[in-house]
Amino acid sequence: MALINKIRERSGWAIGFVAIGLGFFMIGTDILGPNSTILGENKTDVGEIAGETVERDRYQEQIDQIKYNYTVNYGRNPSEGEMFSIRQQAWDYLIVKIAFQEQYDELGLKVTDDEQWDMVQGNNVTYEIKQAFTDPQTGQFQRDRVVSYLKQVNQLPPAQRASWYLFEQNLKPSRLRIKYDNMLVKTTYATDLEAKNQYQEENAVAEIKYLYVPYYTVSDSAVTVEDSELKAYLKEHQNQYMVEESRNFSYISIPIVPSGDDTTYFQQEMDQIKADFKDHAEDSIFARNNSDGEQFFSRVTVDGLPDMLKANVSNLSEGDVRGPYFQNGKFVVYKISGITEDTVGAVKASHILIKWDDESDEAKAKARSKAQDILNQLRRGSDFKQLAIENSQDGTAQRGGDLGWFSRGKMVKPFEDAAFGANTTGLINRLVESQFGYHIINVTETANNNQYAVASIEREITPSDETRNRAFRKADYFASTSGDYEEFIANAERDSLQVFNAENIGPNDRRFNDVGNARAVIQWIYNEAEVGNVSDVKEMEDQYIVATLTKVIEEGSAGLAEVRDQIEPIVKNRKKGDIIIKKLEEYNGSLDEISNQYGNDASVYNSSDLKFATNSLPTVGFAPIAVGKAFALNSGERTEPFKEENGVMIIEMINKTQAPDIADYSTYKNQIEQRNSSRVSFNAGEAIKENADIKDLRYRFF
Repeated sequence: MALINKIRERSGWAIGFVAIGLGFFMIGTDILGPNSTILGENKTDVGEIAGETVERDRYQEQIDQIKYNYTVNYGRNPSEGEMFSIRQQAWDYLIVKIAFQEQYDELGLKVTDDEQWDMVQGNNVTYEIKQAFTDPQTGQFQRDRVVSYLKQVNQLPPAQRASWYLFEQNLKPSRLRIKYDNMLVKTTYATDLEAKNQYQEENAVAEIKYLYVPYYTVSDSAVTVEDSELKAYLKEHQNQYMVEESRNFSYISIPIVPSGDDTTYFQQEMDQIKADFKDHAEDSIFARNNSDGEQFFSRVTVDGLPDMLKANVSNLSEGDVRGPYFQNGKFVVYKISGITEDTVGAVKASHILIKWDDESDEAKAKARSKAQDILNQLRRGSDFKQLAIENSQDGTAQRGGDLGWFSRGKMVKPFEDAAFGANTTGLINRLVESQFGYHIINVTETANNNQYAVASIEREITPSDETRNRAFRKADYFASTSGDYEEFIANAERDSLQVFNAENIGPNDRRFNDVGNARAVIQWIYNEAEVGNVSDVKEMEDQYIVATLTKVIEEGSAGLAEVRDQIEPIVKNRKKGDIIIKKLEEYNGSLDEISNQYGNDASVYNSSDLKFATNSLPTVGFAPIAVGKAFALNSGERTEPFKEENGVMIIEMINKTQAPDIADYSTYKNQIEQRNSSRVSFNAGEAIKENADIKDLRYRFF
């Protein structure tokens, strides 16, 4: 078993084939709950990949396989969050298996049984097996150990045997993908001309002068944009505004929170537990059996005590039971199971820190004088806390200089020695100097060398059934009286409930806004709802939700309503650009003369080291069009006014220096080939995925 785990750790196969590092697609969904039909229809497919229907049983089989492998590796069933990941891996595996297999078949790529044998025990053993069967002392791969292991696989326990078979089963698909990637990588190349162009882009330098008029210098009121113009722009650029299927909806939330009666019930229960705790001899066992918390017993010095006990450390004794205390929505009871002396002590103190401005003798003398004056005031009876608030120069000032309890090693040595050296509480009658400045120290509790054994019982205050029912009745009444969107809004106002909006929620999303594990609501808006429908009550972990579907957004080109806010400023800037260009075309002369004629909104700038590889200009910002136009000019030439992303420009080429030819461009050729090779696997995967026309319908089943 350890061997298989070792192989998986090194190969990244901890939860199956998808995680082996082959760059498979991650989409991020959750699927397959208890229901297998939608609106009464007997639909059993969870999607379509490359024209092939994926049946639920096939998908479930892949989930079960990965889930089993997870259970074998980790010795437990996966949590719901982990199941989400497993289900996604199963879907990704099917995408790879179906979509990529089509490519493999077209190219005639195969992995034979002989190749698989070679990968396990032949001359080309996989890296993962080599690592697992390499002697750590000699660093030598031990092929005989592999053969010996394979001979006794059938005698291994079922879980170990299944793990090996799953690993072995995935050797062929993994090698197929490697072959495919290698084939693509071997086809990447760069020409001499590409290398030369790359060299010129990186080394040619231009000195330019440019006039710039930002769009914002023209008032929005100076241009009017019609819907027809926005639609025309959207049609022209529709590929830039594609949207995935999503839904918008509104909802109200009825929180399920403990009532005052619930709190009283838990307090009374904790009072009884406290009484039983006092008489119970096995403190840690009693605490473990009665606590909701994982930390039920600890041994700590005074600085590690819970705050409620730390505040009363002077009167703690063995057998004390303290509480119940209310903290963070829980009641907690503590029992001091034992008090022993420890070698590590703690002390409690406050301080006032006066820093010097610099390392000069004058600055240090000034700081010391101020600190001494404060110490003299304290000697005369002034309030330490108030003087700390007014004078201390560190983060403790606002709490009166209180440092709380601290053990040795937590403070700088001069401070620590002074605090731990005090035999009585009170003001230390001298200044203590450290690298931070001058400290005035007030010891509020002398050194305590005790170690405390503390047993603790926590009970989280949870809503009772009556509280939950009361919240449900309120939500149910709201839902039953809301027949459509208008009534939903009216009833929210009637009941003084806030209406929340969730936008662009996808079919496989698991949450919206701050609501987690929200599949019940998302399933409803996709499987049942029409615009204006109001849901029944949906129970989340700590709230009841009632929702109403407000908008359906289909996959494809976005409508004007969805992208108006994005494209309207662009179209406005285009029209502003026309205004600016028309005005600039009225003027003649040098750029400086044109700028003066245009007015204060036009400015002229210089750039003496512009390179083609850049995509921005000083003051202008992102300006790829301008850079391209600049390098198309010869020395002394000037462009006509043109529109850039943020304004209108005119560029004048002062001087352009081409990089001198070199004898060998192989360095640049290698750079291009390496860049292309590093991208080829990912780009091929994305292209295959896109062409596979994947339809993900898994949301039907949970």
